[in-house]
Amino acid sequence: MKTNFFIILIIISVALVLGIIFYQSSINSESINLDMNRQIGTVNTSLGSPMMGSSNAPITIVEFGDYQCSNCKKWFLDTKPDIITNYIDTGKANLIFVDIAFLGKDSIPASRATYCAEEQEQYWNYHGFLYSNQLGIDNGWASIDSLKGYAYNLGLDMDLFVSCLDSGKYEKRILFNTEESQRNGVKGTPTFIIIGPQGQQERIIGPQPYSVFEKTIDSLL
Repeated sequence: MKTNFFIILIIISVALVLGIIFYQSSINSESINLDMNRQIGTVNTSLGSPMMGSSNAPITIVEFGDYQCSNCKKWFLDTKPDIITNYIDTGKANLIFVDIAFLGKDSIPASRATYCAEEQEQYWNYHGFLYSNQLGIDNGWASIDSLKGYAYNLGLDMDLFVSCLDSGKYEKRILFNTEESQRNGVKGTPTFIIIGPQGQQERIIGPQPYSVFEKTIDSLL
């Protein structure tokens, strides 16, 4: 009888432990789904598009771009710094970058590399490094070897980064973002959708100067 009692006790204990694990797993899974379910205006970022700035900012700037896009680089160098200073750093706006990897064979690896950097909390640093060092389309500056070299220069854990980049694990995410740009009628890069506090939207196409963004953003505030 004692043997049967202990067996029953062990079975109950195991069941309780499994129940706790399942419960915690369910909570974590639900949390992940809630976090990933991001619809911002007409743009679905549910597979993950990193945000620069406060999620509570009244204005969201969605940038659609390709890392091999020369006009994207121009905007990054000429306009973005003032937007960061006057809107993002002040809490008035945040910025979300959505990949359109279409200009050449190295566009997809470049996007993939930024998400591998994101795993080490270095997304925006890597993103900026790519635009700062951008050269011609598919001329080697965004090759797999070059992308790994940038990670080394930024001090990333190379074992983790190389494993991530070689795995191709973010292909679905990049394809989703490219398709999302098409669903939003994006014809070229860079294209920006500015979303106001009431969900109103304005579109800016091309590497427009800061004054154009200032006028549009202020009209929505």
